[in-house]
Amino acid sequence: MTDADFWQPEIVSETKPDGTIYVWQTAPLGDYPRCMNDRFSHWAEVAPGRVWMAERDASGAWVPLTYGAAWQKIRAIGSALLARGLGPDRPLLILSENSTAHALMALGAQQVGVPSAALAPAYALSAGDLAKLKGVAEQITPGMIFAEDAAPYARALSDVFAGLPVVAVRGALADRDVIPFGELTATPPSADMEAAFKAVTPDTVAKFLFTSGTTGTPKAVIQTQRLLCSNQAMVAACYRFMEREPPVVVDWAPWNHTASGTKVFNMVIYHGGTYYIDAGKPAPGLIETTLANLRDIAPTWYFTVPLGYQMMLDAMERDDALRRNFFSRLKLMMYAGAGMSQAVWDRLTRVAEREVEGGVLLNTGYGATETGPFALTWTERQESAGNLGIPSPGLVLKLVPVDGKYEARLKGPSITPGYWRAPELTAQAYDDEGFYGLGDAVRFAVPGDASRGFYFDGRLAENFKLASGTWVAVGALRAQLVNDLGGLASDVVIAGENREALAALVVPDMAALRALAGGEDPVNGPRVRDELARRLSGHAARATGSATRVTRALLLTDPLDFDRGEMTDKRSINQRAVLRNRAAMVEQLYSGDPAVIHAEKAR
Repeated sequence: MTDADFWQPEIVSETKPDGTIYVWQTAPLGDYPRCMNDRFSHWAEVAPGRVWMAERDASGAWVPLTYGAAWQKIRAIGSALLARGLGPDRPLLILSENSTAHALMALGAQQVGVPSAALAPAYALSAGDLAKLKGVAEQITPGMIFAEDAAPYARALSDVFAGLPVVAVRGALADRDVIPFGELTATPPSADMEAAFKAVTPDTVAKFLFTSGTTGTPKAVIQTQRLLCSNQAMVAACYRFMEREPPVVVDWAPWNHTASGTKVFNMVIYHGGTYYIDAGKPAPGLIETTLANLRDIAPTWYFTVPLGYQMMLDAMERDDALRRNFFSRLKLMMYAGAGMSQAVWDRLTRVAEREVEGGVLLNTGYGATETGPFALTWTERQESAGNLGIPSPGLVLKLVPVDGKYEARLKGPSITPGYWRAPELTAQAYDDEGFYGLGDAVRFAVPGDASRGFYFDGRLAENFKLASGTWVAVGALRAQLVNDLGGLASDVVIAGENREALAALVVPDMAALRALAGGEDPVNGPRVRDELARRLSGHAARATGSATRVTRALLLTDPLDFDRGEMTDKRSINQRAVLRNRAAMVEQLYSGDPAVIHAEKAR
């Protein structure tokens, strides 16, 4: 194993007469700063020449920005935003992919107590009616828009944000002048900026993050400085190795989501690390960019979704140079956003062990936009995927019995105070003890032993009943079926509400299907269909009952649709939206159509 060191926690629990269980670490949470920009200021003073962030320019060369130079730009932007009248009721809205300018705008706003809100670009680039974007505008009433390139957002800026000032690095608009980004970074730091920075407190709103909408309408989650800083103190308590070795990350995940936009982004600042912006994604035609970046830069800490690791493995298993560089100083691999199949887990473990004696820790965690997000994680080597871990110092995990499961709730300084301008939604989010309800069920990794962590046991809003009245735990079943399909599926959507049997719409791993097809049709060819039927039969034979047995499947060959709510830009699937939008395919599953793959028809 690598020389990474982690926390050595002591976990205690208490069970109440009604069956409710409370779980926490005995170690207290350490001190943390009043605001994240204090940490940036610290590194600008003690290591001004250290690279904070780098991105590739049009020629493909890395363009670095140091802590010292960035701090001057942050102070300048803060001065400019104050002069233009921005504030909590007139925040900064960011319509942009990840970029150095995007990061500087967000931190410049935080410098003077102005919240920012980074949105998924797809909200503004949609060919539809821009309903989600209009809803966002109504919730937070922005006072300025930032876009790296203004031109692609012209329609949204005209239809939704007419008259608002727009700042951009490049691009023009027909209906208004665009403020050059360089004009803001050239603003002389003002006395008003310095006074506003001193007035920032732990309760100052740093930014808004909109929930991805996988279970409902996106809401503006309030992210205070206390949330950001206390959460990073929890991260530091866990990843002790970062104190002596500031993290180097190569990261593609969007900043409009909590995993990278809050955790990874601030983790780098908190520890004085370096963030390389990866313009790739785990998608055909874009994964190549990620691979090129990983051939260039060796990360010390790496995060992606399971599909990302799956696509990386396809290259790493045959590219010695890529594999050697990736693992050369890696301390930890983390995945989130979906369950990792055992097939991908085993492949990744084998590849890591080829390069690092004893391997590299591979883990996941548990949290939400509303929890910082870092809440639970597990730091011991596992033989299989899925252990969500134990609560961080400063947090209490509350397990409430619900329909034979344990609903997870959390309380601590890194929990959001609520939703912006939505008091009713805020009140509904917390119980009478002030615990935030995540809407998920968890189960003990070792029955009755909270110190051994927990497994995800289903999203309560996704679960449904069969016609027999039997409850189906969708989250656990999805993970099991993906495992049982042995690398041929990236994910699945479970159908069967009020039916007699379960079925699935399968999101295929097309590379694996093409390799299996051997020249035949990778979707409809007999070799692929027979193998899927064989694996589905194995799954059905191992199931313990009707609520865990999927007996029929169809391959989803049309891409999941962001505009229709089927997936987020971090590639998480909205189970209910897919079933609603693809109702005809659900009916097809139960119609006797010969295109349906049946477990009992395996040869």
